[in-house]
Amino acid sequence: MALIYLDICCFNRPFDDQGQLLIRLQTEAKLFVQEGIRAGDHALV
Repeated sequence: MALIYLDICCFNRPFDDQGQLLIRLQTEAKLFVQEGIRAGDHALV
């Protein structure tokens, strides 16, 4: 199990303008990591 630290600003990324490719990719990455945390594959610290 990996221990993961997410900076607080990443939690707001899904609410940013998704029309920009970089923001959309960052949002997808954040949601992917979040799903791993919910599934128990990772631990949020």
